[in-house]
Amino acid sequence: MVSIILLAVLLVAVGSIAVLIRPRGASTFEFYLAGRRVGVVTNACAICGDYFSAASFLGVAAAVYASGLDGMWYATGFAAGFVPVLLFIAAPLRRFGEFSIPDFLGRRLDSHSVRFTSVAIVQLIILAYLVPQAVASGITWELFVGYGLGGLSPYATGVLVSTAAITLLVALGGMRGTTWTQAVQFLLLLAVFVWLAIVVVGSGFNYPNAVQELSSRPLANPEEVGGSWQLEPVTNRLDPETPAFFGEPGGQYGQLGQFALIVSLAMGTAGLPHIMNRYFTSPTGTAARMTTVWVLGLAGLFYVLAVLLGTAARSVILDVAGELPWLNELTTDGILRVPEHALLVLGQIFGGRAGLGLIAVGALIAVLSTIAGLLLASAASWGHDVYERHINPQATQRQALWVGRAAVAIVAVLSAMLALAVRPESLAGQFPSIVATMVTWAFALAGSALTPVFILVIWWRGTTGPGAVAGMITGAVIAIGMCAAGVLLGDAGYGELLLTPTIVSAPCGAAVAVAVSLATRPPENLDRIWVRLHGTAADRRAAKLARLTMAGISRRTGGRR
Repeated sequence: MVSIILLAVLLVAVGSIAVLIRPRGASTFEFYLAGRRVGVVTNACAICGDYFSAASFLGVAAAVYASGLDGMWYATGFAAGFVPVLLFIAAPLRRFGEFSIPDFLGRRLDSHSVRFTSVAIVQLIILAYLVPQAVASGITWELFVGYGLGGLSPYATGVLVSTAAITLLVALGGMRGTTWTQAVQFLLLLAVFVWLAIVVVGSGFNYPNAVQELSSRPLANPEEVGGSWQLEPVTNRLDPETPAFFGEPGGQYGQLGQFALIVSLAMGTAGLPHIMNRYFTSPTGTAARMTTVWVLGLAGLFYVLAVLLGTAARSVILDVAGELPWLNELTTDGILRVPEHALLVLGQIFGGRAGLGLIAVGALIAVLSTIAGLLLASAASWGHDVYERHINPQATQRQALWVGRAAVAIVAVLSAMLALAVRPESLAGQFPSIVATMVTWAFALAGSALTPVFILVIWWRGTTGPGAVAGMITGAVIAIGMCAAGVLLGDAGYGELLLTPTIVSAPCGAAVAVAVSLATRPPENLDRIWVRLHGTAADRRAAKLARLTMAGISRRTGGRR
């Protein structure tokens, strides 16, 4: 009962923030962009709240727990993802200044087909990202609360409660309310990580010593065989004739797999619609760039703590498993059956039920914050890019807002249904972290379909609408096909490459986009578009003055030259 009360207090607090600072007027500009008045530090914290999802909070530590050094590649890739955003995308994207990714691509290339194609791609990415968040909420509820509501299983209850709660908050608060709740949620998330790290280190945990001790014996993880759980040795992917060790590479990926994972995560960040949409809320391009610098610093701190705590969980749980009877239901010979339980169990070991509650609240904060950003991106695509732009251009602001809110509800229900079909324990032996792996698929899709097109439309004047459409479709089809093949084949052949396909699908998408663009014509007014993307403030003022001057001359002469 205490668990339910604690979660209720969390949801009421978050909901109060969203409602109190929600936009007072019925305006899509306020609902989707928060009036473009979000400051650098606030936006950086909100982006971190958006980005540090369940895959970051539970998944990175779980991947380190299950596969040792190879789990650190997730932390590396997630953190490195903002480097290309800083160098190539953030400032030009904000300078162009639209509502959403489809809006940006459609206006940049003057193409309705680009807009509709990108809406479809955005929705696929959002759905692929939403499902693992809902899965993580079910896992957390299952361990923290332990029972279901209304005859549902604990896992199903967690999925449905979290999805329903955040859907309501997004519909009420819009971008302004969501920005502040995400910023606060990130600070709470970081505080939970810092608390657990301080407690763990204060108890005598030493990272180098722990890695050395864990590496003294071969790595083994639980697998369900014939209805019973047993430890199975992990094969070294770099040398299949030898066992894997915690402190050495090869516990999950070979050389190609390691490189493919980092590329997928780094490129995927720049194509995530819920992250890129946040740059449209910055007041200027310079503010967008500085926001990214802050995000890089915060991400570095966050993922260092995640790696530390994943290692601590492996070491500490092994040491105390025989002394704590309640761990027997979760472990096999001292190893957790579901790696995502690592931080939750670590919190209970050092803080009892209160410690478990604190980590569970942190996990649910990560889930709620990310789901909020994803649902807002979905609402912007359907409500603004499709309904306002094409279905009903004469729509009132209130009508457009209701369409966006309806889109939020539909996408949330669909993601919850897909999450209910997942059985985390049955997949735990196949992947180091099912949550982190599922999120990686969303990154692969984003990095294959959107990121190459982003870079081309921002930095190559010859990009055309047909080229962008062909590139997006090619990248998406190859990425989805390879991921599906990887799931079916498992460890056979190049399974690890198939599950992180960006190094293949992104170049293919870029090559097709370039080839088709060379055979078609770029949009008119390219010079004006280029100034809008890359020109200095003085350039843009001069261009605007020239347009106003020409408009005035045209009015005085009646359109005669």
